[in-house]
Amino acid sequence: MTLQGEPVIINIGPQHPSTHGVFRLRVLFDGEVVQDLEPVFGYLHRGTEKLAEERAYTQIVTLTDRLDYVSSMTNNHAYVLAVEKLARIRPTERGMYLRVIAAELSRLASHLVATGFFLQDLGAFATPLMYCFRERERILDLMEMLCGARITFSYMRPGGVFQDAPPDFWPAIQQFLSEMPHYLDELEHLLTENEVILARTKGVGILPAQVAINCSVSGPVLRASGVQWDIRKVDPYDVYDRLEFDIPVGTHGDCYDRMMVRLQEMRQSLRILGQAVRDIPSGPARAPVPFFLRPPPGEAYAHVESPKGELGFYLVSDGGISPYRCKIRSPSFINLTPLRELLRGWKMADLIVIFGSIDINMGEVDR
Repeated sequence: MTLQGEPVIINIGPQHPSTHGVFRLRVLFDGEVVQDLEPVFGYLHRGTEKLAEERAYTQIVTLTDRLDYVSSMTNNHAYVLAVEKLARIRPTERGMYLRVIAAELSRLASHLVATGFFLQDLGAFATPLMYCFRERERILDLMEMLCGARITFSYMRPGGVFQDAPPDFWPAIQQFLSEMPHYLDELEHLLTENEVILARTKGVGILPAQVAINCSVSGPVLRASGVQWDIRKVDPYDVYDRLEFDIPVGTHGDCYDRMMVRLQEMRQSLRILGQAVRDIPSGPARAPVPFFLRPPPGEAYAHVESPKGELGFYLVSDGGISPYRCKIRSPSFINLTPLRELLRGWKMADLIVIFGSIDINMGEVDR
């Protein structure tokens, strides 16, 4: 018997566990198959860029915490680099090493969250997520030792960081670095040999390299498509040019490759951390910079390789104590550009998996 039906539009979100925040998709379905879709943003809009234009340069660091709140350290990092470029401030050597250590710990924490929730989207209820959260808690313990906070850190400042690491931090991070590879082995073993994960991710949601480039996609999503592009290599900042690490890339650009690139990047982050902890010099953690900065009139753009891609800050100074203009390039927002191409033709269950593999944070999308 042949059934006749008509396409229907279904709203997914803005309050839905699979949308990773207040994100709404208006999806046109023909049966279970996605025919077309319209993403709807703005439910978490807080006017961050406009608020930044009414605060002193140092006060804005706290606003950046609320962008991608899973990796607040990297938000701090991109912003203070832009301020230093605008105000021509030279950070201290020790401050730069501490910022790299904090940024790579942040990348590890963010990739663990991305991997755990991706498996949750696949239907592996709770257990893999708790495995990832177990290790993330240890990273948050280290962050708390650095700055006293576990989510919104406000740790970095123009010229370095606001305080040096306490003596207890160094043995704690050494222990973490010695134990974490074993947990990554365990996680990789669980994921790469699981038949359900292989069936649901291999060949699903393929993003061709040329489409990714045309859409300005960056981060693990771009590298999974085979494009070896990483800001830490192509435009090094702080001390990344002194550290050795590889850039993992995928071959097919599917959901499996995006997951595996993040797993391999965690190993590279451990490699970077080991070198930074070994080579960090003594000295002040921050250059003497006044709280109220008055950068000369001009403009500056600085970017970092955040866990989700290229995060950039564009600042314009008119010589006052606040930026005349602040513009944020958020990777979570830009990486949603090829969403329609990724989802059309796949079924509802695949939609959740493909969307989860992009790893966005709505705090950064809406700003």
